[in-house]
Amino acid sequence: MAGIIDVTIPVSEDKSEEQHGQLSVEKEVDYSQRGQWLRAAVLGATDGLVSVASLMMGVGAVKEDVRAMILTGFAGLVAGACSMAIGEFVSVYSQRDVEVAQMKRVKGILGNEESEKEALPNPFQAAVASALAFMLGAMMPLLSAAFMVDHKVRLGVVVATVSLALVGFGWTGAILGRTPVAKSCFRILVGGWMAMAITFGLTRWIGSTGL
Repeated sequence: MAGIIDVTIPVSEDKSEEQHGQLSVEKEVDYSQRGQWLRAAVLGATDGLVSVASLMMGVGAVKEDVRAMILTGFAGLVAGACSMAIGEFVSVYSQRDVEVAQMKRVKGILGNEESEKEALPNPFQAAVASALAFMLGAMMPLLSAAFMVDHKVRLGVVVATVSLALVGFGWTGAILGRTPVAKSCFRILVGGWMAMAITFGLTRWIGSTGL
């Protein structure tokens, strides 16, 4: 009986370790598979938020008319969403072509082609996710400015709204991607502030020169 116990214990431990290793690999694969759509969604939302808010801040630096700010922001929303969708589609499709060519060179097995295609990046999905995320981000400064009558209050509300949204996007991306939350939020927040400040300052300076 002692000999049997000695034999069965290590086998059980090996199975446990093997199962644990398999679970760890599966978890890592799951997180890595999030990368494609997560990158497109977070990048699109952040770009829409920062670029449209910066455009509105630039116009607000030289004009107090709320209509001018809203029209500029709306134009930026439409143009940016189209640009993000096209750019993401071309980029992901190029990546897909490279991976397909590499698989054909390395594998050379036509019978596994259908199963391999399931793991390939989807350019249509990336384009739609990027465009929708851009519009979602761009709508935040637009809606926050639409109901503000006072010009200075409007600018302050736009900055506050963008700041809160940037922190939210940074937190969401960090949680889903299992990355440090503080670094992600700080990095995206400072970047957004810099974009708005530079656009506001340069536009105000150019406007003051009478060009």
